[in-house]
Amino acid sequence: MKDFVIIGAAQAGLSMAYFLKQKQKDFLIIDREEDVGASWLNRWDSLKLFTPTEFNHLIGMPFPAPKGHYPDKYEVANYFKQYAETFQFPIQLNTLAEHIEKKNDHFIIKTSQQDITCKQVIIATGPFHIPYTPTFHKNLSDTIYQVHSNYYKTPDQLQKGPTLVVGGGDSGFQILDEISKNTSETTYFSGSTDIRTLPQEILGKTLWWWFTITGFLSFSKKSWIGKKINQSKQPIIGTDVKTIIKRDNVKVVGHTLNAETERIKTATVELTDVKNIVWATGYKPNFKWINNLELTDDGYPKHNRGISTTKGLYFIGLPWLHTRGSATLGGIKKDATYLANKIL
Repeated sequence: MKDFVIIGAAQAGLSMAYFLKQKQKDFLIIDREEDVGASWLNRWDSLKLFTPTEFNHLIGMPFPAPKGHYPDKYEVANYFKQYAETFQFPIQLNTLAEHIEKKNDHFIIKTSQQDITCKQVIIATGPFHIPYTPTFHKNLSDTIYQVHSNYYKTPDQLQKGPTLVVGGGDSGFQILDEISKNTSETTYFSGSTDIRTLPQEILGKTLWWWFTITGFLSFSKKSWIGKKINQSKQPIIGTDVKTIIKRDNVKVVGHTLNAETERIKTATVELTDVKNIVWATGYKPNFKWINNLELTDDGYPKHNRGISTTKGLYFIGLPWLHTRGSATLGGIKKDATYLANKIL
C-alpha cells in the first residue's frame, strides 16, 4: 500500500511530489496522458503564458528561460518533463483514475490499468475537466465545423468561409486574434466587449511584478478584498481587444442565443453564412468519480486550502484554492508548501 497517490502530473501534482520526495514517502503519480506535460500540448499551437519566466518557477528548479521571456506551451511541457526527470518521481502514465472510494483507513483508486490502494490521495487534476458547449450546438447542421477551444489547434483546421468565435475570455480573444489575422474571411465575435484589458508591461515592469508588490495575488479568497476580486469579471491580459475588434473582417454580434441548422441567432443579428464555430465557452468541473465527496453549489470540492472534508483526501491546483495566485504556474508553490506542511 502506497503512502500517497497523486492524480495529475502537471504543475500542481509535480509540486506536491517534490515535498513527498524530500520526506522519502512511498508515493506514485498517475496521469491519463501519454507523457508528462501533455495536457499543455493539447492546447492551441500559439498558446503562450501571460506570466514571464521569473514568475513561472516551480519549487526547487528554476524555469529554464531568460528573465522577461513569455514561454509557449512547448517550453512549459518540456519544463515539466525535466522537472520530473530531475527529481526522479515515480510516474505511471496512460492511467485514468475512474473511481475513488474510502474503505476504513485507506483509499481504493480504480484506474484504467489496475486498482491502487493508498493511505492518502492528492487530487491535482486542475479545473479544466469537461469542455462546456451550449446545448443548442446539437441543432446545427453537420456542414458547420464546430470545435471547442480545448481541441482547437490552428486556423488550418477550419474550413473555408466565415468563422464564429464564441466566448469573451482570454482564450476566446486569443483565438479570435489568431483566426482574424490569418484570413480575409469574416470572423464573427460573440461575447461581451465590455471588459477590462491589462497590458503585460507597465512602466517597464511586467504586470506580474506590479501584482506582486501590491499584494494582488496574495489576498485570501475569504478576505474582503479577495472576495471582491473573485466576484469581479476577470480582465483580459496581454491581448489588445480594441485593436482586434476594429479589424475590417471582425464583426461583433453580441451573445449567441440559439441555433438551428445553418441559422445562428445572436443578440444583434441572425447569421446564415457561418462555416466554422470555435466554442471558447469554458469548462465544467467533474468530481463525481470521487465517492461521497462534498461539493459546493458550483461543483467544486468543499475544502480549506486544499484539505477536504474527507480525511486523507486533498486537492491542489483548483482556481482560488486560497488566493488569485493559486491559478498561476509560479503561485502553486505557496499552496503546495502550505498543504505539504499540513499533510506531513
